[in-house]
This record gives sequence, C-alpha cells and structure tokens, in this order.
Amino acid sequence: QVQLVESGGGLVQAGGSLRLSCAASGRINTINTMGWYRQAPGKQRELVASITKGGSTNYADSVKGRFTISRDNAVATVYLQMAILKPEDTAVYYCNAGVPLAFGRVYDYWGQGTQVTVSS
Repeated sequence: QVQLVESGGGLVQAGGSLRLSCAASGRINTINTMGWYRQAPGKQRELVASITKGGSTNYADSVKGRFTISRDNAVATVYLQMAILKPEDTAVYYCNAGVPLAFGRVYDYWGQGTQVTVSS
C-alpha cells in the first residue's frame, strides 16, 4: 500500500505562482512514476506532468514552459512548481503514484486532491 498526501494548493491571481507537494508513505520502494493530474468542473481528469524514478519527465502541452515537476526519491516526495498561472489552470490537482505489476500493468494510487484557483 502507498499513501499520498498533497499540500500547497490555494488561491492565486493570474500570472502568479504556486508549488504543490506530494509526500508518499508506505511501500515507497515499489513506486516508479509519480505525477500530477487535474480535474476542472465538468471536465475529465487529465495528466499535467509526470516523472519517473529515473527523472524522465512528461508534460501536457498546456503547461509546458510554465510548470516544472521534480522529485526527491530520498523523501519520496514529488513537487509541481507552477508559474504564469492562468484561470484555465483552476482545478483540483491530484497526486498519482504508479506501481508496476506483472505483465506490464500498473496500479495507480491517488491523493485526496488539492484545490488550485486562479483568479483573473
């Protein structure tokens, strides 16, 4: 089992910055990829950014150049530095941890979500 606890959400004006943190506990050695997803009202959950244990990153086109994902494996924590925030970034942000299983499958763990609201 893996537990994820997010922090760092809040209200910010457009153009501002926020940093989200997600601390993992439990069987952290089983985690490979960690990432951030978001879900806005009436929309599907979407990938924002992900990072593998080795440090390879992947970003949604909408956040490239504005958001930076990083990871500290020593403390099993993933960060999302968000800059030049836009009102369309408003959403609940969820931390994700992927644990590889047999036959190429992945088991996903999720945090409880943290609200990010960007005012215009």
